[in-house]
Amino acid sequence: MKKTNWIAISILSVSPLFIVLAIVLSVLYGVKDITALTIWQAITHFDADNVDHNIIMTSRLPRVIAALFVGAFLAVSGAIMQGITRNYLASPSIMGVNDGSTFAITIAIVFFPGLSNYQMILLSMLGSAMGAGIVFGFGMLIRDGLSPVRLAIIGTVIGSFLSSVAAAIAMRFQVSQSISFWYNSKIHKVDPDMLLMAIPFGILGLLLAISVAKSITIASLGEEIAINLGQRTKWVKLISMFSVVIVTGTAVALVGKIGFIGLIIPHVTRFIVGVDYRYVIPCAAVIGAVFLALCDVMSRYINFPFETPVGVITAIIGVPVFLYLIRTRGGEQRE
Repeated sequence: MKKTNWIAISILSVSPLFIVLAIVLSVLYGVKDITALTIWQAITHFDADNVDHNIIMTSRLPRVIAALFVGAFLAVSGAIMQGITRNYLASPSIMGVNDGSTFAITIAIVFFPGLSNYQMILLSMLGSAMGAGIVFGFGMLIRDGLSPVRLAIIGTVIGSFLSSVAAAIAMRFQVSQSISFWYNSKIHKVDPDMLLMAIPFGILGLLLAISVAKSITIASLGEEIAINLGQRTKWVKLISMFSVVIVTGTAVALVGKIGFIGLIIPHVTRFIVGVDYRYVIPCAAVIGAVFLALCDVMSRYINFPFETPVGVITAIIGVPVFLYLIRTRGGEQRE
């Protein structure tokens, strides 16, 4: 077995430890610090009249669980997009996928108020598909539009356009306050009921991604090589993008737009475990989950005692990485 495979297996083996550590840190620290003993008591002997117990069970635990799942969803989404497009600048936040979801949610709030959580999740997925479809559609119409840098530019422009139109609609119908949650990525406002409903959708998307991981590795070698190896590239791309739509749509419906996780985490993962997507996808899920959970803890102290959108933290880290990738790679896959 290759060394990189052992590294990946080691990461997956110790991942429960890091996930538990992220959960503990997230529950312990905030505006009101809570002791480890209180956490244990809340789990083993929950007291509905105890303020700390209620904070733990109704706020902090759902919050960190949402952060872990959303981090995993977005990291896997970015890894898939980069693999099948051979474009290392690809990510849900840059290719219009996130913005398509928020646009669809805005339309739903304005014109179809009162939709159930289930319907909101489905609409968010539909918006993800729409955003990605528009970006890649323009890429195919423009000369060299599918090249890494141009596709990233098209995605950024289309994403900005969708966000602007959504914001204009929200202002026109005076629902800006209602949709601000999806634009500011405030994980602390996650709806526990929606969380329970969204997780199965996201897990389905992750399972789809894992099922085509080997094919994504072949696709990342290039279209011609993949076809010569007998791969049905269209089906692989269709299933892969369906997985992207599911996990990204679920993430946005759950906590709103969060940028750059889908861009930087796949790069970090490939650097550590190599380019075999059978290992990249599960390891990216673990690293993305822990990364977002820790960013969420950091967001509580940037403007203490007020909450800072976690997207601010991911952007502070992600923007320099994005500029570095453009400067050094131009977005092309070179492994």
